[in-house]
Amino acid sequence: MIYRFGKQLIEKQQLSPQQVKVLNNIVQCRTASLGGHKEACDYCGEIRYSYNSCGDRHCPKCQSTKQAIWVEELIETTLPVKHYHIIFTVPHSLNDICLWNDKLYYKILFNAVWKTLHSFGYTHYGVESGAVAVLHSWGQNLSIHPHIHCIVPAAGYSLKGEWKNLDKYENYLYPVHQLSSTFKGKFLDSLKRKLKKVDMPGGFNSQIQKAYNTKWVVNS
Repeated sequence: MIYRFGKQLIEKQQLSPQQVKVLNNIVQCRTASLGGHKEACDYCGEIRYSYNSCGDRHCPKCQSTKQAIWVEELIETTLPVKHYHIIFTVPHSLNDICLWNDKLYYKILFNAVWKTLHSFGYTHYGVESGAVAVLHSWGQNLSIHPHIHCIVPAAGYSLKGEWKNLDKYENYLYPVHQLSSTFKGKFLDSLKRKLKKVDMPGGFNSQIQKAYNTKWVVNS
């Protein structure tokens, strides 16, 4: 698809330099453009030559093997209980802060998600809970859209160390409106505290205030 429509997409859409770089990397992956290397079997001595991979984290060729291994390991450690898919999203008004310092932004995002889930485990069920969290930085239309997908088991350990299954609700693990407001408060509070410690460019205060006035959405 990228071979057929990549050039047309770049010409018609206002893609960021990062997005253009990713598309170019995927097109060149395992082609003569990136050169090659020699591989030798340490048993029979057979030699073969292969093109180099781009190594881009968005490339399906480079990441397919890692993804398959990760999924297998995850399945082996999955608990035999019901699981819930919870998605934490952030308003687009904060995208400029993410582009300014994505590592700081993503760290705050993960911390806010975990603190929210951790606190809800105690307040709703009295347990220490866990989750598998995966960051998605782009949306389906290739626009910047940082959000985190969580797979949360309906089980945990109580304060006494006893295993406890969580079945208070049928269709969701926690009330989503409460999740949304708690996540919003924890994320924005952490973001403001971190930005005070660095040289915060002008304009971010208004964006944070706009985020406070926006209804946040957590899906479950």
